[in-house]
Amino acid sequence: MTFLRWLAGFAILFCIIGLIFKIGGSFINLLLLFAGLVFISDILFSKKKDM
Repeated sequence: MTFLRWLAGFAILFCIIGLIFKIGGSFINLLLLFAGLVFISDILFSKKKDM
Protein backbone atom coordinates (compact mmCIF):
# COMPACT_ATOMS: atom_id res chain seq x y z
CA MET A 1 0.00 0.00 0.00
CA THR A 2 3.02 2.29 0.13
CA PHE A 3 2.76 2.87 -3.61
CA LEU A 4 -0.86 3.92 -3.25
CA ARG A 5 0.07 6.37 -0.50
CA TRP A 6 2.65 7.98 -2.78
CA LEU A 7 0.16 8.04 -5.64
CA ALA A 8 -2.48 9.67 -3.48
CA GLY A 9 0.06 12.16 -2.19
CA PHE A 10 0.94 13.19 -5.73
CA ALA A 11 -2.75 13.46 -6.58
CA ILE A 12 -3.30 15.81 -3.64
CA LEU A 13 -0.22 17.82 -4.65
CA PHE A 14 -1.55 18.25 -8.18
CA CYS A 15 -4.95 19.21 -6.78
CA ILE A 16 -3.38 21.96 -4.70
CA ILE A 17 -1.35 23.18 -7.68
CA GLY A 18 -4.51 23.16 -9.79
CA LEU A 19 -6.40 25.18 -7.20
CA ILE A 20 -3.60 27.73 -6.97
CA PHE A 21 -3.25 28.21 -10.72
CA LYS A 22 -6.95 27.66 -11.58
CA ILE A 23 -6.34 24.84 -14.06
CA GLY A 24 -7.88 21.43 -14.47
CA GLY A 25 -11.49 21.99 -13.47
CA SER A 26 -13.30 18.70 -13.00
CA PHE A 27 -10.07 16.71 -13.43
CA ILE A 28 -8.83 18.22 -10.18
CA ASN A 29 -12.00 17.10 -8.41
CA LEU A 30 -11.58 13.56 -9.74
CA LEU A 31 -7.99 13.44 -8.52
CA LEU A 32 -9.02 14.65 -5.08
CA LEU A 33 -11.79 12.04 -4.91
CA PHE A 34 -9.35 9.32 -5.96
CA ALA A 35 -6.81 10.43 -3.35
CA GLY A 36 -9.45 10.36 -0.63
CA LEU A 37 -10.56 6.87 -1.61
CA VAL A 38 -6.98 5.62 -1.57
CA PHE A 39 -6.37 7.02 1.91
CA ILE A 40 -9.62 5.52 3.24
CA SER A 41 -8.91 2.10 1.72
CA ASP A 42 -5.35 2.21 3.06
CA ILE A 43 -6.62 2.95 6.56
CA LEU A 44 -9.20 0.17 6.42
CA PHE A 45 -6.88 -2.49 5.02
CA SER A 46 -3.93 -1.61 7.24
CA LYS A 47 -6.10 -1.89 10.37
CA LYS A 48 -7.28 -5.36 9.34
CA LYS A 49 -3.71 -6.47 8.74
CA ASP A 50 -2.62 -5.38 12.23
CA MET A 51 -5.37 -7.32 13.99
